[in-house]
Amino acid sequence: MASSKNSPGIFDSNFMGSEKKDMSEVVVFGGGCFWCTEAIFIMLRGVSLVLPGYAGGKVENPTYEQVSSGRTGHAEVIKIEFDPHQITFRDLLTVFFASHDPTTLNRQGNDVGTQYRSVIFYTTPRQREEAEKFIKELNASTKQGKPIVTELTPLQKFFEAENYHKDYFSTHPGNPYCELVINPKLEKVQQRFAGLLKTHSV
Repeated sequence: MASSKNSPGIFDSNFMGSEKKDMSEVVVFGGGCFWCTEAIFIMLRGVSLVLPGYAGGKVENPTYEQVSSGRTGHAEVIKIEFDPHQITFRDLLTVFFASHDPTTLNRQGNDVGTQYRSVIFYTTPRQREEAEKFIKELNASTKQGKPIVTELTPLQKFFEAENYHKDYFSTHPGNPYCELVINPKLEKVQQRFAGLLKTHSV
């Protein structure tokens, strides 16, 4: 596939703990291929922006090819900007944990490697506290099951992915991955979390 790459944007950790003038918040989630996670979270009310990108690695301005090699330490992630007055952080956590398998280490289905790890890059102390509490609740409710392996770490830098990754699901509806992997996940989210969708906003 030909790629029309842009210069990746960088999210700086100086944002940590601060609030934007419009009172929106930022969190970065990694839960497998970012084509899928972007398509899921862009559906939710109160979410104003979802950007695919890379975080958690050692290389500056990594490319998709470098991240896919598994040698940079980055995870495929999405940066989410949301209005906490329209959707709570707990709601985002609920959708995040329900839309991927947080018990498989460095793997989501056939996508294998550290770049597909389950990870939350938080931007405020409150997000960290809520995520820790949520994970404890999940582990306590499934004592007979596998423990959550989701990483929880402060966001240092976020690098935007190349342009051709943005809105990938909506612009490549015939792609086999979109049809076989993303479509079923979206249908489950739409059914299970109908009240959180933009189409159901008051």
